[in-house]
Amino acid sequence: MIDEMISQLKDKKSAKRRSAAKKLRKLKNGDAGPFLLSALKEELKDSRTWETQYQMVMAIGECGYKPALDFLKSMAHQTLEATMVYLAIGDAIQRLSMQNEQDVTSIFKAIESGNFMVTDGALRAMAMLKMVPAEIDIERIIDHVAAQGKNDGINFWVLAAAPGWSGKKVEEYLHFCSASKRDEITNAVGLAQKHKYKKWSPL
Repeated sequence: MIDEMISQLKDKKSAKRRSAAKKLRKLKNGDAGPFLLSALKEELKDSRTWETQYQMVMAIGECGYKPALDFLKSMAHQTLEATMVYLAIGDAIQRLSMQNEQDVTSIFKAIESGNFMVTDGALRAMAMLKMVPAEIDIERIIDHVAAQGKNDGINFWVLAAAPGWSGKKVEEYLHFCSASKRDEITNAVGLAQKHKYKKWSPL
């Protein structure tokens, strides 16, 4: 089955290649990593297939293919027409760069880069992995996103990660975001206050 999907990564139709990448992303099989990276390098030659590029990057991250890390980091500094691809890059870099289950180093590097989409992707991976970083790192993340204002979308994935967090700073942050005008943010606040994770299904 995996061989069939890997073969499909070379299909003439972008939709077929994208479908194969999505299936490999779900399988999380590291053996697919080299083939996904090779397919991604080909895919990048055509900016029109950004949705396929996005799924290939996500699959590389979900498969845990660490040899792709340097290539993805270089992509993060390139000018891409479709900014959604940056979201996948941030997500994949966070997954592949973790030295332990608390490691959010790549989130701070994304923040320093000034690329909002890469940062958002890294925060999304943190939420999807239900990470509980060190208290000092949680506080630094909260300080950054809270400074953007309670209505900024960047808060969402931090709130989605927060059900497993605790402490005064977290409580104050949840209270701050509870006054947001955005329903997805206040809904995420409610779940975090109840310490309930929701099963999110990102693109």
